[in-house]
Amino acid sequence: MTPSNKFGAEAAASNPADELALLRKELEELRAEHDDLKLLYEATIEHGEAVEDQLAEYNILLTKTQERLESELRDAGNYVYSILPEKRPVSPHADWLLVPSTELGGDSFGYHDLDDDHFAIYLIDVCGHGVGAALLSVAIINVLRANALVGTDFRNPSDVLAKLNNAFPMERQNNMFFTIWYGVYQRSSGLMSYASGGHPAAIHLRPASGTFDVTGLGTPDGMVIGAMPDMAFDGGSFRMLPGDKLLVISDGTYEIEDETGTTLTWAQLADKIRTTDAPVSRSIYDWLAEFNDKAPLPDDFSMMEFSF
Repeated sequence: MTPSNKFGAEAAASNPADELALLRKELEELRAEHDDLKLLYEATIEHGEAVEDQLAEYNILLTKTQERLESELRDAGNYVYSILPEKRPVSPHADWLLVPSTELGGDSFGYHDLDDDHFAIYLIDVCGHGVGAALLSVAIINVLRANALVGTDFRNPSDVLAKLNNAFPMERQNNMFFTIWYGVYQRSSGLMSYASGGHPAAIHLRPASGTFDVTGLGTPDGMVIGAMPDMAFDGGSFRMLPGDKLLVISDGTYEIEDETGTTLTWAQLADKIRTTDAPVSRSIYDWLAEFNDKAPLPDDFSMMEFSF
């Protein structure tokens, strides 16, 4: 390259106009990138605000739904309690306690006069907890309260269990079955007839030399209700005397671990009841709650206490 040509190239490279054009081009590119970033940022902010608004809306909806569900559970629990019987100040005197392990449980019970001479007593325990168990429990109690099983002799406990078994097959009850203790007290004879289907025996107490003799009134070989059709249920009878007590219970009154980690038995419950002052049901519940650190018991607690 000749000196003159070299000088011309250097002049062109250092030409202010060219440098300005190059700077303008770079500036336009930077502006374009800035505009793109600004649009992306604005879109991100807008999208984020939309997501936040949607989440806030969902939270409000969730809160309202939860409040409605809790309200409906309270209403259902109140209805379950509303169908329980009044406590009886006349013979046979009746007291009771029901404490569900959850908002709604599967335990329910009742008693009523069948006629002037016969008095029916019943306690049922539907498997599981929650709305489904409570609904089935209420349905069964309403059937018993209304004596609404066609062709049933409600003075015959074995017949009542057999008819209930066919009326409530578990395949038509969302695979739920239940246990029951059903007894009929005849005032004129003092005879208590009873039958149980998969249910703990009732606890009979008779005063004897400063303590109580304990007798279990139950039919331990009875099948749970609803498992198999056309089942026969054995029954029994026992003569009640003045001063006797009868406790009709669910398994939630004793199937809990004691301080040694051992599950209590029916016999241990009966022994405890022999030395427990009235009202028995509240005293026994408080006793069990001590084993469970006063937390809700693992199963529904149901106990009816009758004095003759």
